[in-house]
Amino acid sequence: MAIVNRKPRNSSLRNQQFLSFKDITKKNPEKSLVLPLGGSGGRNAYGRITTRHRGGGAKRKYRIIDFRRSQIDIPGKIEAFEYDPNRNVFIALIFYKNGAKGYILKADGLNIGDTVLSSSKAEPRVGNCLPIKNIPVGFFIHNVEISPGRGGKFARSAGCAVQLLAKEGGLAILKMPSGETRTVGLDNWASVGVLSNADWKNVTIGKAGRTRRMGIRPTVRGMAMNPIDHPHGGGEGRSKSGSHPVTPWGKCTKGARTRKRKSSAILKRRK
Repeated sequence: MAIVNRKPRNSSLRNQQFLSFKDITKKNPEKSLVLPLGGSGGRNAYGRITTRHRGGGAKRKYRIIDFRRSQIDIPGKIEAFEYDPNRNVFIALIFYKNGAKGYILKADGLNIGDTVLSSSKAEPRVGNCLPIKNIPVGFFIHNVEISPGRGGKFARSAGCAVQLLAKEGGLAILKMPSGETRTVGLDNWASVGVLSNADWKNVTIGKAGRTRRMGIRPTVRGMAMNPIDHPHGGGEGRSKSGSHPVTPWGKCTKGARTRKRKSSAILKRRK
């Protein structure tokens, strides 16, 4: 997927970059696979802000993605590729032989008219979904389950993939996109291939209004505040007083570990 630089006809276009949507073949989503989607504004069920700087943005509709690949042993044909405003990877519309329709994440190498299959007997090729025990060592996979039947949880964003390093003792050893090495059960299912739109992370937003349409509100630096508003605030000139970066409430940020307990499934951390 290529990055497009627009001709700078005005100052707002000068530094902006856009993704090329030449692979997108369908503009409007499939009506039967769409749900209304409201915005939370970063608030939880009690109305308290739990994620700051969220709100506004363009209206969206939710596309129902089949992370479980629920149409087992039924081949499906790729009918169209679509943009999904709720995720950074493109999605593929599948028409199954039994008349069902569904969305899956688009992997690199899939084309219109290709056939995909979710089955324990499926061939391990791009787009197919099968148990990890049937996938050869060294393959790159995505949409990996943590527990069987729960649907894929790992490697679901643009350009991501997990490498299958080894199989031993009923467990598969996986190298995660972060560099972490961990284990999952061999009976868990995964899809073969690397997800599309890897250039998504290289796009330059270029102007503030574009982030507002994404639902991201402005952020004020703590160093620009007064001491009563932020631990980094105040002082004659810019200064954090040699302290570590913290949130407005004094909690450590930028590199602090947030995992509450150690997991035996993690063999090697990313750091």
